[in-house]
Amino acid sequence: MTPSPTTEHVPTIGPPAVGPPAVGPDRTRERRRLNTRLKLATQMGQGIDGYVIGGMGMAMGAITADLHLSPLTEGLVGASPLIGIFLGGPVFGRLADRFGRRPVFLVDMLIFLVGSVLQFFVADGLQLFLIRLVMGVAIGCEYAIGAPLLSEYAPRRGRGRLLASLEISWYGGYALATVVGALFSEVDEGWRWSLSSSAVIAVVCLALRGGIPESARWLLSRGHREEAEALIEKYGIEIDVSAELDDRAGSHRAGFRALFSRRHVRSTVFASFFWAALVLPYFAIGTFWTQVFAALDMGGNAVAAALVYAFTAVAGVTAGCLVVDRIGRRKLLIPPFWITAGCLALVAVWPTCTPVVVGGFLFFIFLNAASSSLTAVYPLEVFPTSLRSTGVGFATAMSRVGAAVGTFLLPMGLARFGVEFVLLVGAGVLAAGGLVSQMLAPETTNMDLVAAARAARGGDA
Repeated sequence: MTPSPTTEHVPTIGPPAVGPPAVGPDRTRERRRLNTRLKLATQMGQGIDGYVIGGMGMAMGAITADLHLSPLTEGLVGASPLIGIFLGGPVFGRLADRFGRRPVFLVDMLIFLVGSVLQFFVADGLQLFLIRLVMGVAIGCEYAIGAPLLSEYAPRRGRGRLLASLEISWYGGYALATVVGALFSEVDEGWRWSLSSSAVIAVVCLALRGGIPESARWLLSRGHREEAEALIEKYGIEIDVSAELDDRAGSHRAGFRALFSRRHVRSTVFASFFWAALVLPYFAIGTFWTQVFAALDMGGNAVAAALVYAFTAVAGVTAGCLVVDRIGRRKLLIPPFWITAGCLALVAVWPTCTPVVVGGFLFFIFLNAASSSLTAVYPLEVFPTSLRSTGVGFATAMSRVGAAVGTFLLPMGLARFGVEFVLLVGAGVLAAGGLVSQMLAPETTNMDLVAAARAARGGDA
């Protein structure tokens, strides 16, 4: 799976594009080893995030029956990881900016491991809610640390495709959880096995993370130039040291308050809003897809429908990953917002027309997932190194506010207002995302991280 380090446009952790020191066989071997380990460790981390959330879509019906969940408790259990992300993203993002990427990178996977095992032994809905809430905290931590760490070792060219590949892992984990859930769906209390099976992924991922060094960019942002340059020399990392140090001088005021300073508020609003608008309808409809499917009187096999949903999303995010560095960030984000809004609106207006329902949902799932590849790209590019994890953590939290609200309210919305109303609300959210992105989204394709952050805040130095 490791791309060739000699190919310019392949997203790999490689030497600087201009004036790199001579690369001997030992350093090439070190670079390849780090490349492989870091990619796998971050991709598996994203995969387990999708696995934890996706597993609930297939298990919810059985859990509701076995644990006798009320509609309120059902909504809370479905939304619990999203609530946890709201807490974990900002807190661990700030910790990663203050104390380093590496220690946080290890802690969150330990939380996944413990939480995965505990899910097997729950006795009621409250216990399951609390455990998945804590696992959601770990997911928030993963968003705030995994992709930022990978971005800080990535080269300028091909960075978008490398980071977007994390979303393929997320959707792949989501789809795998759907398959595992389907396999255990006929087993008595099989949902316990399907939910706790994420422990296997956590063990492998934890082993991979043990040998990954600290981010050289973070070391520069904290003034540890000698240590950073030793890593740059050892692994041939492409970093403009002078630009990082200059940007550090302009971003000295770190912390949550800095996100809302005149210098960074544009980036904060954009990253938070576009992400929330993308994931709100996806999580809400995906978590309760079998209920939405039934409400539309589509008939057929709900398990097959869930698998189609999951694998269409994988195809969409893969397409997004392939074109993100070719067509640019803005073209991948803005038109799909408007198209997917129209898709959900059409299904709401003609819910009895099978071709409209099937076609509308397939287009929505595919294009929404394609644009979602940017959730692993844009937030990393619009903040400077000193605020990157804090900013990504905050944007993650804001995105999950919308997703949690949508997931919590959807079953009650279906029961009280019907599926048409729910879909129209989703269409409105997507249209709002398109409008905000039209106004605020920068074009950061093939820019160095420092230049990308400057473009996001209006080009100031």
